[in-house]
Amino acid sequence: MSSSRLPGKILADLAGQPMLQRVFIRTSRASTVTETIFATTTDSTDDPVAEYCGFSGIPFTRGSLYDVLDRYYQTSKQARADIVVRITADCPVIDPKLIDDVVNTLIGQSNIEYRISEFDFVCNRLPPPWHRTYPIGLDTEACSFAVLEKAWKEAKEPQHREHVMPYFYEGTELSAANRQLSEGISPRGFRVALLNHTTDFGDYRWTVDTPEDLEFMRQVYHRFDGRDDFSWKEVLDLVHREPRLMEINAGVKHKTLKDIDKRALE
Repeated sequence: MSSSRLPGKILADLAGQPMLQRVFIRTSRASTVTETIFATTTDSTDDPVAEYCGFSGIPFTRGSLYDVLDRYYQTSKQARADIVVRITADCPVIDPKLIDDVVNTLIGQSNIEYRISEFDFVCNRLPPPWHRTYPIGLDTEACSFAVLEKAWKEAKEPQHREHVMPYFYEGTELSAANRQLSEGISPRGFRVALLNHTTDFGDYRWTVDTPEDLEFMRQVYHRFDGRDDFSWKEVLDLVHREPRLMEINAGVKHKTLKDIDKRALE
C-alpha cells in the first residue's frame, strides 16, 4: 500500500474488484500452484490489505516492509513449501499458463522428486543487462525452498533483500539451450534458466506502478467486460488491434534492480 509511485495501488479498482483480487484469482488458476498466499507487511499502511484478505478468505501473512526476502522465506517456511513461486501484486494480467511453464521447467515436467531438478532458479524475465522477451507484468520466478533458505541466510546487500531473488542470478552468463530457453551457472553456483518467447515483446508494459499504468490496465479490463480469464495472448491481440492503448503508459520508466526504496536505508 505504501508504493512510492502509486500509493494504495494493490487495492485499486479494476472493473469492480481490487487489483489484489485479480492477481490472486489468476495466479491460483495455475495447475502447478497448490496454494497462493499474499505476503504483506506488518506496517500499519498494510492493515487494509490484511483486512481485505481476511474478509475475502485469501490466505496471507505479514512480515518486514523492506526485507522482502525475509517475508518470502518466513511465509514459505510456514506453508512448508517445496517450490516457491514469486508473483508481484501489481501484475493483474499474470498468466497461469506462463506460471506453469516456469514451474515445470524448474521441477522437470515428469519429476516427482523435486531435488533432482537440473535448475535452482527459473524465470521468464531478468532485469538489465539481461534481455527479456515477455511483456513487463508477466514476471514469474520460481526456486526450491532449499535455495531460498540459502539466500535468506547469506544475502546481505539491500537489493538482495528487497528484490527477493537476485542473489540467485546476479552475474550469471546465460547461453541459449534452444530458442525458448537460456541457461547458465551463477558465480554463487546456482543453476539458472530463463524462458524466452520466440517473438520479442519485452518492451510492452503491462504492470501497474503509476497512474498511467493503472489507466492502461483499466482500459484492458474494460475491453474484456470485467472478465479475468483472458490469456496474455488475448491481451497481445488487443493491443495490436488498438495500439493507442499502449500509448497511455508509454512514457513510464521501468524500475531496475539497482532501484531500492530509500526509506529502507533511513
